[in-house]
Amino acid sequence: MNTLYLECSSGISGDMTVAALLDLGVDPQILEQALKSLSVSGFSTKISRVKKSGLDVCDFDVILEQDNHDHDMEYLHSHNQKSVLTPDHNQTYSHNSQPAPYATHPIQHQHSHYEACSPIHDANCHSSQHIHRSLSDILSIIQDANMTESAKQIARNIFTILGEAEAKAHGTSIDQVHFHEVGAADSIVDILSTAICLDELHITNVIIPYLEEGSGSIRCQHGILPVPVPATTYIIQKYQIPLHISEIKGEFVTPTGAAIAAAIRTSGKLPEQFHILRTGLGGGKRMYERPSILRAMLIEPVTKNIKPDSTDCIYKLETNIDDCSGEMMGYAMDCLMQSGAKDAYFFPIYMKKNRPAYQLNVLCTEKDISKLEQIIFQQTTTIGIRRQPMERTILPRRMQTIETTYGNVQVKLCSLSEQTRIYLEYDSVIRISRQTGIPYPVIYQKLLDQCRNKIQ
Repeated sequence: MNTLYLECSSGISGDMTVAALLDLGVDPQILEQALKSLSVSGFSTKISRVKKSGLDVCDFDVILEQDNHDHDMEYLHSHNQKSVLTPDHNQTYSHNSQPAPYATHPIQHQHSHYEACSPIHDANCHSSQHIHRSLSDILSIIQDANMTESAKQIARNIFTILGEAEAKAHGTSIDQVHFHEVGAADSIVDILSTAICLDELHITNVIIPYLEEGSGSIRCQHGILPVPVPATTYIIQKYQIPLHISEIKGEFVTPTGAAIAAAIRTSGKLPEQFHILRTGLGGGKRMYERPSILRAMLIEPVTKNIKPDSTDCIYKLETNIDDCSGEMMGYAMDCLMQSGAKDAYFFPIYMKKNRPAYQLNVLCTEKDISKLEQIIFQQTTTIGIRRQPMERTILPRRMQTIETTYGNVQVKLCSLSEQTRIYLEYDSVIRISRQTGIPYPVIYQKLLDQCRNKIQ
């Protein structure tokens, strides 16, 4: 139960993600205790059930001492000061000069009227002062929070991706970016809550096939910008997340939502068949023609048992590369494995003129040949790929989730004669090793012993 599928057909935002994960079964009290430890003031949270197009969904709301414009549809989309859309929860807002969400500004930049404002003020400061947090400030808040180290790392990754995007959008360095609303309480709470929920659900794999975005424009601190806004566009571009633009006017993918997707996405491909173990629905606050709902599913691939001593056919793709950097080849390997390769590996060779090089080998099924060859051509410098079918003999195997005192572990069970061999899945072992702090060799043996007793 460590594979999460996020269906982003209505976009993704921070509050939608938290709500969907809570709906999967995270204990709200665990989240509440962690949020109480934050060195951030001026907010409270509310978890409730709301109706979206007749569906019962979870709503996660961060209530601030001062409202921002994140859900003010008139401010965001009525650029002629005339309302064209209405808030989702019958909320009303007065139009003022507060900045729109997700704005940033370089430290050295002089504050404009908009930039001097923030959706929250610190209780220890004068009411006319507003918080502008740097990335290091936010990382300190994360470090001091009552969270597991794995949850903290998820939160750090999300904020770092967001900081890089804002720095790129504003033409400055990440160290020179001061977060406005992104650094305010609502976004800190959304991102940390996402990290806590993922950790509580023991999620190690996250499948996001694509992001659905709206069209048109949106008002933010720096004026009216096209959708997707620059920070969101940069994240989607850098992390190569497939994007579909809808004709529906509005911003479906917020920068926070895009950063979450980029930080946790491990694959874009669903298993051919899978069981749905649990489903969660998280509602957004903005009202568009399409209801703002993020659906999250905990899934388990369907593994077919294989007859003893059975044979099948796989293909080997092979190419020699002598002008490709190590970074490029490493990324190509990741792309191949995430796209269905059964295995992929390099080994050193010498080519003509005694030129040192590497040979890339990829094992795959026949149906994946075209897709994986395309990845090899796109992600490396090769201009030719050799291909050959290979017969193999395989032992019968099946996947099983076994409960141990350290948490659930996925194992592969293989049969040979009357014996059953147990192979612990690597991702399960490293997750538990990181959570417990027990070295990998030690926790591996402990888990293996418990799994053997369970199977016997």
